[in-house]
Amino acid sequence: MIEFDKFTLDNGLKVIVHRDATTPLAAVNILYNIGARDENPDQTGFAHLFEHLMFGGSVNIPNYDEPLQQVGGDNNAWTSNDVTNYYLTVPKENLETAFWLESDRMLSLDFTEKSLEVQKSVVIEEFKQHYFNQPYGDVWLHLRPLAYKKHPYQWATIGKCIEHIEEATLQDVKDFFFHHYAPNNAVLVVSGHVETEEVKQLAEKWFGPIERRSIAPRNLPLEPKQTEFRSLRLERNVPYDAIYMAFHMGSRSDEDFYKVDLLSDILSNGQSSRIFQTLVKEKNLFSTIDAYLTGDFDPGLFIVSGKLTEGVSMEDAEIAIWEVLNAVSETKAGAYELQKVKNKVESTLVFSEISFLNKAMTLAQHEVNGDANDINLEVEKYNKVTTENLQEMARKILIKKNCSTLYYYAKKQ
Repeated sequence: MIEFDKFTLDNGLKVIVHRDATTPLAAVNILYNIGARDENPDQTGFAHLFEHLMFGGSVNIPNYDEPLQQVGGDNNAWTSNDVTNYYLTVPKENLETAFWLESDRMLSLDFTEKSLEVQKSVVIEEFKQHYFNQPYGDVWLHLRPLAYKKHPYQWATIGKCIEHIEEATLQDVKDFFFHHYAPNNAVLVVSGHVETEEVKQLAEKWFGPIERRSIAPRNLPLEPKQTEFRSLRLERNVPYDAIYMAFHMGSRSDEDFYKVDLLSDILSNGQSSRIFQTLVKEKNLFSTIDAYLTGDFDPGLFIVSGKLTEGVSMEDAEIAIWEVLNAVSETKAGAYELQKVKNKVESTLVFSEISFLNKAMTLAQHEVNGDANDINLEVEKYNKVTTENLQEMARKILIKKNCSTLYYYAKKQ
């Protein structure tokens, strides 16, 4: 049970405090309810660009890292299609430095042409390095628009194309900032060796004066139900053929999420899983293969992806995958098999809660997606899943007309 206190400032900033006296440190995590799904389809990659801009200096603090390092702090950030998350850790005695730094970033960034050009260059280089110059790097640039035809999950957090970043103007990024990065669109979680009263005082002092902002309305198009099989063939300079199969499923907050998550674990969690035992160990069709969920706030994807063993045909590999998927639809999993993956999930959740920083991030994500207390209900929800539930989900999701498949071929030399 993770205990925490929660309050909201007059400007709409939600604040959560979790006390963990086992550490001499404190974590400050700010989750902004803005991700790639909130972008203009003609101006994508902005949420990720801001992950970089937020470290380029704020209105009163030209260098974010230097004062943090002087007090023994560390920091980082990440962006998803749903949210943008910034976090730092400091010795508990230097907690106020964290509030000073983060509140100034929320107040306003140091918007200059120079800062924008520097960060645009960084993002463009990252785009090239991770998506174009890395084997299999462009998979999601093709798989997302294959699976999604309406919903903005159809582009990756990096954006649709480099041109959207190259053409971003200073006014574009200012507008994006002031319509999304605001106290009334964020959750602040402070975890570690802290007291709630101290956090309240610091939150009021540093974040309280920041005014509420007009948040851009979120009116996301619903993705129509997929009714026919889709496929795309690519050839690239990669060492081995690979296959990527995407099946539509529900959102992270759906009660069915826990059923589908355990279904993916039965298929591919560990060397005793069905996919590993059948397709890797017995038939030697794949060198690596996995099944996992994207876990998105809106309806997401169940992914099966693998790299083929040399000499195996794409047709044989695909047929073998469908045989495993059909088997889990046709026959109920055993009680022992299900309990084994439940135990793994529970141990993973328990171990993740050892870190005060992990707890801060997870509390923030649960709060922005519904209620922070859901963190304490996860194990119970997994334990309620039955073997009948798994079969029901397999029959509903793992079907041909709900599948988008990317055939990723290695170019013949």
